[in-house]
Amino acid sequence: VALAPVDPDFAKSQLILFLREWYLHPNGQIPAYEWAFADVNPPVHAWAVWRVYKIDRRVTGVADRDFLEKAFQKLLLNFTWWVNRKDTEGMNVFEGGFLGLDNIGVFDRSSPLPTGGHIEQSDGTSWMGMYCLNMLAIALELSQANPAYEDIASKFFEHFVYIAKAMNDLGGDGITLWDEQDGFYYDVLHTDREARQLKVRSMVGLIPLFAVETLEPDVIDRLPGFTRRMQWFIDNRPEFRANLDTVSASGGGVRRLLSIVNRTQLTRVLRYMLDRDEFLSPHGIRALSRYHREHPYTLTVDGVEHRVDYEPAESRTALFGGNSNWRGPVWFPMNYLLIESLQKFHHFYGDDLKVECPSGSHRLLNLWDVAGELSRGLIRLFLRGRDGRRPVHGAARTFQIDPNWRDLLLFYEYFHGDEGAGIGASHQTGWTGLVAKLIQQSGE
Repeated sequence: VALAPVDPDFAKSQLILFLREWYLHPNGQIPAYEWAFADVNPPVHAWAVWRVYKIDRRVTGVADRDFLEKAFQKLLLNFTWWVNRKDTEGMNVFEGGFLGLDNIGVFDRSSPLPTGGHIEQSDGTSWMGMYCLNMLAIALELSQANPAYEDIASKFFEHFVYIAKAMNDLGGDGITLWDEQDGFYYDVLHTDREARQLKVRSMVGLIPLFAVETLEPDVIDRLPGFTRRMQWFIDNRPEFRANLDTVSASGGGVRRLLSIVNRTQLTRVLRYMLDRDEFLSPHGIRALSRYHREHPYTLTVDGVEHRVDYEPAESRTALFGGNSNWRGPVWFPMNYLLIESLQKFHHFYGDDLKVECPSGSHRLLNLWDVAGELSRGLIRLFLRGRDGRRPVHGAARTFQIDPNWRDLLLFYEYFHGDEGAGIGASHQTGWTGLVAKLIQQSGE
């Protein structure tokens, strides 16, 4: 996605490469990395395909439907693998393991749990909701030229609605992923004895915001088969309407919003996300709430305490190798997706929805402006402040003041949750390079 504005052909070829038979397992799994084929990373490939397709169309003026269709066919295999392997109860609530978030949880989510049982993951389920909407968007685009894709678009519409309802209503054993009292999403631990929420305020509870898409009437009204089936589902399954919002379009017709969070849930989650004492740092959204600095989450199992503390820099634990940290730092790809989601919500709600930013400030902004605030905070990681120092360079004196080094920027894996210094691997250009897209958007 970061490369697409510069070289869309190369970006497309890279996406197709990972869907070739050399990488994609015959059962549909895309491995996380070369040293552990059984692990999985979040299913963002469809999102990347859709974003690169749209960027390419804008850059070249040509819609490369051959690329989109080729990728879609392989992504169907991967989606089916997720459904068959990661929804153990068949209830549209997914696990997935560590999902790239290493030490974000109380336990190592890729290993057998010390409690036994399994974890129904707020992030795993949300990623699948997002995956459904990405596939729905692609199918609707392909349907414009080939009505045969309307059927599969209907499948992804219905599957998303099932997942969204499960996120908010099921969860198993009467324990939901959404906590109505707190106004936040949590993982749910299931054992032979009980089901309980793991009340860690982390990125896990923000990822549900990623699953959002607007169905525009100028697209839907040209697809009579899809429209007929969608309307039948809405009319005959009223219990699934909570995650479908509608407004009248200015040019006529009906605009429909599909999202895991409804408007009330969105504003409640954003109160945490935009709170400086929780997730909001000067340089983006932290992966773990700063609340846990004074209030660590603990869970004792067989006399052993498992603990989650706010750790804004390097990890202080060896969980999942200890070589990266999701307990406080700012991670660029997650922030990018949060910004994009806020823009999508604004596309639907417009100025009718405003929130305090920061929380408690009495300063009301629409969601597009909130996204802009977050974008500028991330961009400032790489800019010199009034003191002439770049936050990304932290205490590295040579990079801060030496004229031979001060303009050489490194794209770190993640960033200090309070100060913004670059931490971890220093050449994570693939995702931290998304700052280029934020800069481009800020200039548009």
